[in-house]
Amino acid sequence: MSTPRRIGILRGVETTFPDALIPYINDTYGEQGVEAAFVEVGAVRMDADPAYDVIIDRISHEVPFYRSYLKWAAIKGTYIINNPFWWSADDKFIDNIIAESVDVAVPRSVILPHKQHPPNTSDKTFRNMKYPVDWDDVFAYIGFPAFLKPFDGGGWRDVSKVTTPGEFFAAYNQSGIDCMMLQEGIEFEDYYRCYGIGQKKAHIMRYNPSVPMHERYSAVSPEPIDPDFKQKLERDVLALCRVLGYDMNTVEFAVRDGVPYAIDFMNPAPDADYHSVGHENFEWIVQAMAEFAVEKALEDRTPPPFNAQGALHPAPRG
Repeated sequence: MSTPRRIGILRGVETTFPDALIPYINDTYGEQGVEAAFVEVGAVRMDADPAYDVIIDRISHEVPFYRSYLKWAAIKGTYIINNPFWWSADDKFIDNIIAESVDVAVPRSVILPHKQHPPNTSDKTFRNMKYPVDWDDVFAYIGFPAFLKPFDGGGWRDVSKVTTPGEFFAAYNQSGIDCMMLQEGIEFEDYYRCYGIGQKKAHIMRYNPSVPMHERYSAVSPEPIDPDFKQKLERDVLALCRVLGYDMNTVEFAVRDGVPYAIDFMNPAPDADYHSVGHENFEWIVQAMAEFAVEKALEDRTPPPFNAQGALHPAPRG
């Protein structure tokens, strides 16, 4: 009997998604020679081989040890969802520029100097900086309202909506050593949060960011989405996932004057909790993620030659 292809789920504190994904894969695809389980990892030797053909990463953004382990596994031939080399290179400011390159509308954005010196730096470290910052130019370009946020943040960490220069400076002065981005506020008439899986499947969800978290997928308009507009959203979701190299992502769109602006699209460990996204959306993400992970597990791959970019997944043979 051939050795089964193994899919590992690297989880953190979440429960419902990984606990549903593993039995779904085993029950649906077990006869195809695939098995899924939670990742178990201890000290990692350089000369060892990974125990998994595919790993679905849900937590390495919070644990540096896991991130290094996943890079090691990727170089050795494991397919990682999402690619740890791509993900480590991202920030929200650069991703906005990348989005424009594939014709996805984004809010105007400016990256700002640190308010306070990061650790182990001094005034001399910042001799390249132009002071004072031309705040009048920044405010004229961005306008108000605007959002001040960490350029690499997530989960609405330290995000402030500001409507005047005074409010901006009050928030910016509290930003400490974070590198911040100021972004145009899109006064929207509609809002969507969309899953992208495998760079080929998109799931469009109405979303209401103004209500408590547990109501954001339910306190929405019951009206069906216009087919042409839905097709536009799907196109933008997949264009972003492909250009960013994400096999699992969520993309948020704020719609102004009929134009969907990609507000947040660097979410490679997106919310998939049953109690948050609801039954229909949860069923979709479990099935789509399982199908893609199994597809990759059944591929025959060899470790790629390592290169300086370190960004390529193991390529299929043949």
